[in-house]
Amino acid sequence: MRERRIGGPSGPVASALCLGAMPFGSTVDEKTSFAILDRFVEAGGTLIDTADNYVFWIPGTTGDESETTVGRWLASRGLRDEVLISTKAGGRPTVPGTGLETAEGLSAPAVRAAAEGSLRRLGTDRVDLYWTHLEDRSVPLEETVEALDALVRDGKAAVLGASNHATWRIERARAVAREHGRTGYSCVQQRYSYLQPRADVELPEGGHVHASPELLDYLREDQDLTLMAYSSLLSGAYTRPEKRLPAAYDHPGTAPRLAALREVAAELGLTPNQVVLAWLMGGDPPAIPIVGVSSVDQLDEVLGAVDADLPAELRALLDRAGAPSHL
Repeated sequence: MRERRIGGPSGPVASALCLGAMPFGSTVDEKTSFAILDRFVEAGGTLIDTADNYVFWIPGTTGDESETTVGRWLASRGLRDEVLISTKAGGRPTVPGTGLETAEGLSAPAVRAAAEGSLRRLGTDRVDLYWTHLEDRSVPLEETVEALDALVRDGKAAVLGASNHATWRIERARAVAREHGRTGYSCVQQRYSYLQPRADVELPEGGHVHASPELLDYLREDQDLTLMAYSSLLSGAYTRPEKRLPAAYDHPGTAPRLAALREVAAELGLTPNQVVLAWLMGGDPPAIPIVGVSSVDQLDEVLGAVDADLPAELRALLDRAGAPSHL
């Protein structure tokens, strides 16, 4: 599998595709989750993404399920040193039965407690990529930056990233880290796919922040930052007719982009999903797509994108279609 270095020139080398573990242990049972993880590693995959709150919003769950399932798989396979674990803090509700309104946040005590909880559930002494899952503007950036740096100094986290943050907040946090000689963010994780949503219509998923043109421009200029893209396949909407696109994608640019996607897929003998992933991985800036699957067959389809060649003329066709003047 193709590889990419994450978090700048001194960061670890990861697979160019990341396996999203959000449904593991809940909507995807443990046996199937283990089979998917096994197949991913067998194919050369090394980067696995989870969080300390997946999937608290499903009735009957606690938010422990994904990390705990990944932890049991790590223990049973003895593969901790062969894979990179990515997890997140800040979005776990502190009151059972509530939502992000009671999220743990990013104070120093919350960051420390979240990290310890994740390490316990994952059954490991460190995570390779640690994210602040969403913003917490009630806490000074200096406090969050210091708490994250302490995890790095203690060997509990290696690379730091920001997810669902405004671009200016990412840069301000990085500036604080530089000023005080602390470890700063070197990865960004936002919602991003081939289809582009309207900026004036909210996405239905609470907390999702889409990669903006401003963020993409920032990433082109600062190549020490690695972009990871979640919801890269829009929950199956590219290939499953029953999966309707959210209202944010209801604009004149969507139909021509879907037509171009189908045209390129047919010409290359790929599925639309594979073309989307190839477009992301070879983009400007390039992204590491995070893909969530519920079966080994689904995983095998997306694995077929890793070595897919997207010729320059076909990439240009995709880029021109439905030019995002609506953004």
